[in-house]
Amino acid sequence: MGAGKTTFIKVLCRELGVTDIVQSPSFAIVNEYLTATGDSIFHLDFYRIKKIDEVFDIGYEDYIFSGSRCFIEWPELIEELLPPGVVHVKITGENSRVIEF
Repeated sequence: MGAGKTTFIKVLCRELGVTDIVQSPSFAIVNEYLTATGDSIFHLDFYRIKKIDEVFDIGYEDYIFSGSRCFIEWPELIEELLPPGVVHVKITGENSRVIEF
């Protein structure tokens, strides 16, 4: 927590043309943002997921397999459900951030 995941996603969204307010979907679990061209970007946060069944209950397949970009916070909680070819980004560091791809 507090590593900069949401801040990183805010920057990515801005670069992709999102003008919506980008914030952590910790309680909503999924936020949808639109780019200037009308494309959807899904921002998912699985921190509060306790059982894998909860991911199916929110319809994760509708987001992950939509063809839209999906940015996921806490993906390690659903690792076995992610499709091949997912790009993993790891943010580490206490006083300065290191981003690994």
